[in-house]
Amino acid sequence: MTVLKDSTQDQLLNLTDCKGELGFCTSSDLQTHSKESLQELLSDPRSSFFLSSADGQITTVNTGQNHSAGDQTLSALCPQLTWQQLGDATFCSEHRLRYAYMCGAMANGIASAELVAASANAGFLGSYGAAGQSLDAINTAIDYLEQHCGENNFCINLIHSPNEPEHEGKVVDLFIKRGITLIEASAYLNLTPAVIRYRLHGIYRDDNGIVQAPNKIIAKASRIEVATRWWNPPPEKMIAELLAKSEITAEQAELAKEIPMAVDLTAEADSGGHTDNRPALCMFPTFLALRDQIQQTQKYSVSLRLGLGGGIGTPSSAAAAFSMGAAYIVTGSVNQACVESGSSDNVRKMLAGTEQADVTMAPAADMFEMGVKLQVLKRGTFFPMRAEKLYTLYKSCASLEDIPPADKKQLEEQFFKTSIDDIWQQTQSFFNEREPKQIEKALKDPKHKMALVFRWYLGKSSRWANAGDATRQMDYQVWCGPAMGAFNEWAKNSCLEQAENRNVKLVAYNILHGCCLHLRLQMLKQQGVGIHASLFAQKPLSMDVLERFA
Repeated sequence: MTVLKDSTQDQLLNLTDCKGELGFCTSSDLQTHSKESLQELLSDPRSSFFLSSADGQITTVNTGQNHSAGDQTLSALCPQLTWQQLGDATFCSEHRLRYAYMCGAMANGIASAELVAASANAGFLGSYGAAGQSLDAINTAIDYLEQHCGENNFCINLIHSPNEPEHEGKVVDLFIKRGITLIEASAYLNLTPAVIRYRLHGIYRDDNGIVQAPNKIIAKASRIEVATRWWNPPPEKMIAELLAKSEITAEQAELAKEIPMAVDLTAEADSGGHTDNRPALCMFPTFLALRDQIQQTQKYSVSLRLGLGGGIGTPSSAAAAFSMGAAYIVTGSVNQACVESGSSDNVRKMLAGTEQADVTMAPAADMFEMGVKLQVLKRGTFFPMRAEKLYTLYKSCASLEDIPPADKKQLEEQFFKTSIDDIWQQTQSFFNEREPKQIEKALKDPKHKMALVFRWYLGKSSRWANAGDATRQMDYQVWCGPAMGAFNEWAKNSCLEQAENRNVKLVAYNILHGCCLHLRLQMLKQQGVGIHASLFAQKPLSMDVLERFA
């Protein structure tokens, strides 16, 4: 055993804070320890150490052995807490991961194939942002991931597309054709035939009589009713419809009764993009209770798991998630600012300067007519105000021809920078290739035609941001949650302050490492050991330091 003596008068740890409650602390036990010695111990998650009342010394022990304090009175124990110990081990084993950490999907390829591959090769999970992408783009991304991920696992996003159900179905067809066995399902209000068909593909009963479903879903939900749908078996009505259309077999329909739509579900709190701005501290415990209730009722052969995403951008927020019982955590906004993301350098610089109050809600392109909103950056762009103007006109006008002349002039000169007729021609070309039924409906319904024209702006604005089009910077749509501002505050005066230094591996490793430090400090505090507040303020570390603990 190695004993570290005190070396300075910087009082970071004070054994008298125990106030005699454990039977060994007296005024004679007061010792001070150097910041360096205590931080070195706490910052190595592989280390175990205990505090003894003998001369108030910190005594370290080698990890992995059985230890005894001998003749010394044990005052507090700080066991090892490695990155691999965070979260639910079954989540990692099932998805072939080292860490219970996930980079969530960001649409239009912002969660790029490069970002997902970097995540996979660093030991955690990345989800490719397939939403808004063409089938060719998704197919190309799959090629890249299969080539660059090796044996490591990856995930691809499937987004609910109520306005484009045919496209959603074609994406599922592509997943099945390419053998994609793990997807992240997002923005679902109700289950769809397409996502059920994906889940049931290849389902069988093994030699032990247990139903196995090769296609796995990590679902996201912000509402109890949506989470309930994911954790229950597929609804019988939809199963019957799929069976009647011969899209599933009678055997698949029967086996579907014994599995949940998703084992893994992410409680999505105050995230960027699609969000209900739910407070994690209220939502997560409710979802935990729901999980336990459904598990008890359904008696699945596997245990349901609950992760947490939205608002996680610092080690302390990650520690809060794991402390509440999260099986895994999901980050989003902070990854968009990384060099591997599909965003542009212009956007990365904007995000690096974002504060927590620099976000707001704006109408979503994919669910525009439904009034669904998403969380975006408001600092440095007019997009939120302009998108809200479009939705106001949509609600108040019956057609494009019904738009007041002054508003039409503003749209063409400031928003579209071209005529509405030109936008309609571009819209027709797009949907004639992607989903012709949208144009057929628009020709019969002037209101729908107006919605498609307005959605042109909403769709293009995120692509202008991704491309870094300097001429349209004031129209950038940048999905972002308050976690970005929290991350920036933490990253000040560190290796992660500048946008060009941020990569998903460095960000993830710092969050995991800092999370372990935070939780170990809490262990000591809960045992009555006074910890100086400065030990909570550890800044991000460089990769050469972090690699020692990975």
